[in-house]
Amino acid sequence: MNAPFTLGDARPQFAPFHIGPVPIAKPLVLAPMSGVTDTAFRQMVQEASGGAVGLLVTEFVSIEGLTRQNMKAALRLAFDPEREHPLSIQIFGGEVDRMVQAAQMAADTGAAIVDINCGCPAPKVVRRGGGAELMRNCAQLEAIVEQVVKAVSIPVTVKIRAGWDQGSINAIEVAKRCEAAGAQAIAVHGRTRAQMYTGRADWELVAEVARSVRVPVIGSGDITSPEAALGVLTHSPIRGVMIGRAAIMNPWIFGQIADVAAGLPARVVSPAERVRILRLYSDLQSQRMPESVVPGRLKQVLARMTKGFSHGNLLRERAMRVQTTAEMFDWIESFFAAQTAVELEAWCQRARTKNPD
Repeated sequence: MNAPFTLGDARPQFAPFHIGPVPIAKPLVLAPMSGVTDTAFRQMVQEASGGAVGLLVTEFVSIEGLTRQNMKAALRLAFDPEREHPLSIQIFGGEVDRMVQAAQMAADTGAAIVDINCGCPAPKVVRRGGGAELMRNCAQLEAIVEQVVKAVSIPVTVKIRAGWDQGSINAIEVAKRCEAAGAQAIAVHGRTRAQMYTGRADWELVAEVARSVRVPVIGSGDITSPEAALGVLTHSPIRGVMIGRAAIMNPWIFGQIADVAAGLPARVVSPAERVRILRLYSDLQSQRMPESVVPGRLKQVLARMTKGFSHGNLLRERAMRVQTTAEMFDWIESFFAAQTAVELEAWCQRARTKNPD
């Protein structure tokens, strides 16, 4: 089966689970995304979804950066323990000793879990022996997991892919070896490294992985609706679903899944709520970054969040031209305030004008 399991008329299953001693109250996990899931983004998603995210995972942190006390890597470790709990810090690399050191640093921050990245397909990661490259070097991966487990007192998890390519699907073998080495949960993205983020995730394979190990398996790939998420949780042995790119477009998706699981209609997101969440994200970024950096981060989220909106392309075009957050919110707020066709057309006329002010 290449598509997520469908919910159909079944009663949704939405059960908590544990990763080692760490309780995961809701089976919903925010996926780690490089350059995206920093503390501001994680807090924004948790706020938008009303606390429905059961586990938050950081963007991956390079062992080179951590062990050399790189400021950028240190920023990726930053989190608010009151708003971001439980939190898993993801590390990547291919050297046992340095992965151990990075895991210890992650544990020292107060994270609940440390996650080993064995799924990133990016060439710059793979070339350094980390990410999906470890799926072609199972002995090294097993050694990393074993030594990291010995080095930290918090649970260790591993995120993997289906395999390197269609000719080397080995997720079941890798999951078993990680479990034997002490991993207490496995996240599986149902695509190969060769697929990158194209094609469709193989959810039947993810389910087979879940049947092959005793630790919880979290599935990832193509979860874009409450029905897709609840279909997986209801009709397969997968304990949790991990959502990444869909959470950039729709930070409310976790709350919508929880709504449907409770027998309620999925919450409808108002224009005012979209502005509120974007402002929250901007404010959170301003607290930790130079003001000159904030517009770039805001543009990244806005570009995904407005895809599919009527005239959203005009908003993105205008927003990408400005240099300050104040200018951006002038366009954002006026766009979402346009309630009628006449108001929207007036906004579009202004947006198409070379010098609207």
